[in-house]
Amino acid sequence: DCHYLHREDAEAHDILLCLQTGKDRDDPKRLRFRTDQLYLRSPQEMKELFRDQPEAIRNTILIAERCNLQLELNPTNVHLPDYPLPEGYENPKEYLRYLANRGLAQKYPKVTPAIEERLGYELETIEKMGFSGYFLIIKDIVDTAKAQGIPVGPGRGSDSGSLVAYALGITGIDPLKYDLIFERFLNPERVSMPDFDIDFGDTKRDRVIEYTVKKYGKESVSQIITFGTMAARAAIRDVGRVLKIPYSDVDRIAKLIPFGSTIKEAMDSVVELRALIESEERYARLIEISKKVEGLARHASTHAAGLVIAPGALTEYVPLFKSPDDLVSTQYAMESLEDLGILKVDFLGLRTLTVIQETVQLLRGDAIDLDIEKVPLDDRKTFNLLERAETVGVFQLESAGMRDILKKLRPSVFEDLIAVLSLFRPGPLGGLDRNEFISRRHGKKKVTYDHPKLEPILRDTYGVILYQDQVMKIASAIAGFSLGEADILRRAMGKKKLEVMDEKRIAFVEGAKKRGVDEGSAQKIFDLMVPFAGYGFNKSHSTAYALISYWTAYLKANHPIQFMASSLTSEMGDSDKLNLLVAEAKRMGIRILPPDINKSHYSFSPEDGGIRFGLGAVKNVGRGAVEEIVRARKGGEPFQSLFDLARRIDLRTANKRAIESLIKAGAFDSVDPRRATLFTSLDRAFEKGIAARREREKKQASLFGALSAEDLGEQYLVVDDWSLEEVLSYEKEALGFYFSGHPLDRF
Repeated sequence: DCHYLHREDAEAHDILLCLQTGKDRDDPKRLRFRTDQLYLRSPQEMKELFRDQPEAIRNTILIAERCNLQLELNPTNVHLPDYPLPEGYENPKEYLRYLANRGLAQKYPKVTPAIEERLGYELETIEKMGFSGYFLIIKDIVDTAKAQGIPVGPGRGSDSGSLVAYALGITGIDPLKYDLIFERFLNPERVSMPDFDIDFGDTKRDRVIEYTVKKYGKESVSQIITFGTMAARAAIRDVGRVLKIPYSDVDRIAKLIPFGSTIKEAMDSVVELRALIESEERYARLIEISKKVEGLARHASTHAAGLVIAPGALTEYVPLFKSPDDLVSTQYAMESLEDLGILKVDFLGLRTLTVIQETVQLLRGDAIDLDIEKVPLDDRKTFNLLERAETVGVFQLESAGMRDILKKLRPSVFEDLIAVLSLFRPGPLGGLDRNEFISRRHGKKKVTYDHPKLEPILRDTYGVILYQDQVMKIASAIAGFSLGEADILRRAMGKKKLEVMDEKRIAFVEGAKKRGVDEGSAQKIFDLMVPFAGYGFNKSHSTAYALISYWTAYLKANHPIQFMASSLTSEMGDSDKLNLLVAEAKRMGIRILPPDINKSHYSFSPEDGGIRFGLGAVKNVGRGAVEEIVRARKGGEPFQSLFDLARRIDLRTANKRAIESLIKAGAFDSVDPRRATLFTSLDRAFEKGIAARREREKKQASLFGALSAEDLGEQYLVVDDWSLEEVLSYEKEALGFYFSGHPLDRF
C-alpha cells in the first residue's frame, strides 16, 4: 500500500504505514523501512546501479514479456456462472422466455398485445446483451429466500421498471400500472450490467449469502472490498496523532478546512488557516505531510452488501484479500469488478421487512391471517394516518421533514405516496420549492407546461419534473432520443459531464426542431431538465419503497399493537429509538407493560390489549439469559422469589450482571417490589442457587424438595427502599431511558 514515488516522500509514507497498521512510530514492533531508497528509479539510475551486470537489466525485459497478463475491460462481456437448466431447455434464453411468459399469465388476468410487446422487447434486449442467465440466477436466489420464509422487498433501485423481473417474481411492482421505464434499468446504449439490489429481512440476510455460497461454491463466491481513503480533515487528524501534536491543536486546524475541500484548496481560500499554519513550524510540517497522504488508502474493509459470483474459482478472475478476522473479499473494488464483467449482486438487510414479517406472525397468533402483498392500496384508515402524519415507525416517513410534507400534501392515493418519497430530497424541485408542488396539487396554483408536448409526461406531477424517468421521456418526446440515449443524457446531466452535455444539447435542439419545436423553446426545456436529472428521484425505486411505506402505515393503522410490538423488538439495541417508540405507543393509547420475569419474553409481545416489555431490551441481558429464564419458567410454576429463580436457572447462562439489570429494570416487581433489598440480597441468592445446582448434579435434590425457604436459609438482607430518584436512575441505566416516571414529573 506504500508507493514511494519520490525519495523525499519517505517520511510521509512511513507515517501512512503507521496509520495502516495501527502502530505508533516509536512502537518497537511496528513495520518500518530502514532506508530511503524505496522509490521508483529512472532507467538511467538502474543502468548505473547494475553497470557490472548488464544482463540483469536485459532480463527485466524477458520477465516482463513472460508476465503477459491481459485484463479485458468490457462490462458487457459478463462472466456468468452456469445456471443448471431443467431437461428440455438448450440454453438460458429459452428457459427465461418460458418462465417470463408463464409468470406474465399469472400476473395479468388478460395479457394484451401491448403487454406482450413490452415483454418481448425486454426479453430481446436481455438476450442481445447476454444477461438471460443473470436473470435466472437472481430469480433462483429470490425464490429460494421466499421458500425459506425470508422476507424479500418488492424492489430497489431501477429494477422495478422491468416487466420481465415482475413476471419472474423478482420484483413486486407492476411497471405498467405505474408507468415505469425499463431503459432506466437496462439498455444496450448504456453498455453496463443491470444492477439488481435486493432487500432481505435484516435478521435472515446471512442465510441468503449461505445459500449462494452453497449453490455456486465457496471458491466462486466472495464479498467485495472497499477502501477507506484519507480525506483532508481525517488526514490532518491522523498525521497529527502520529506526530504527537496535541489533539486540541490538530482539531482546531482540521475544523478550519471546509467539508469537501482539499488541503490545498483550504490553504488558498481560508485566511485564518493559512495564518495559523505559518505561525508554527510543526503546523507547517503537519500540513506538508498531510497533503502527501491525502487521498491515499487508509484501510480496507468489506462492502456492506456486495457479493460477487464467478463461473469458476474466483482466483482465475480477481485477486483475493483476507482481512485480520479471516473474511475473504476481492482485492478489486466495486467499479473495477464491473469493468471486468464479474457478476455482482447487492444483498441488503432491511429492518422494516423483518418488522412486517414479525407483525404478520403476531397476527397469525391471534387467528388473523394477513397477506401483506394483498392488502388494499386504498385503505381509508391508512390514508387518514398519513394525512395526520402520525408516522413514527413508518418506513421512510418518520423524519420531521417528511411529516411536514405529509401534513401539507395530505396524500389520498398511492401515487401521492410515491411523490412524497421523491419530494423529500436535497433540491429535487430545482427552481420550484415543495410548497409550489403542493399548491399545484391542491389547485391553489395553476398547473402550467413549458410546451404542450410536456403535458402527458408531467400531468401526474402537476407540471413539475419530479422523476429522472420524466427527464428521459422529455428527451424522447421533444428531441426524438431513444430511451437508451435519453438515459445517457440523464446520467451526463446528473454527473455534470459538460462535454457530453454540450454534445447532447446540440443533438437535442436539432431533434426538437425536426419535431416542430423552435430552438428557443428547446434550449429552455433542455436547461429545465439539467437540475432535475441530478436531483430528481428514480421513480422505480420510489414506487417500490412507497409500497413498503404503505405496508407499514397500513399495519400501524389497522393492527397497531402488533405493529408497535414488532417495531419495539426491532429497535432493542437502540435505547433512544426505543424510548421514542414507547412514547409513540403511549400516545396511541397502548399500554406498555413493564418487564416481568414471569410474563416477559425476549421480544416485546402483545398482552391484554397492551405490549409487554421484552427482556431482550434490558442492558446486559443477552438472548441466552432470557431463554434460560423462559425455559425454567415453562418447566414449572411461576417464579416465587429471587431465591426461587436462582435455584431453578443455570446461573452460568443468566449471570449476576444480567439479574442485577433485571432488578434495576423492575422485572421482579410482580414477585417482590423491594428492589433495593433484592439487589442487596443477590450475592446470597446466587450462593444458594449454586449450592442447589451442585446438589442436583449429585442427584440429591429430593432431600430439599419439601423444605421451606426459611429452612433453606433463603432470607433477604432487608434494606431501605431506593428513593424515587434512585429507582428512575437505575431504570435509565438498565433500559437506556426512564420507564416508570421522570425525575422532572414532580415539577
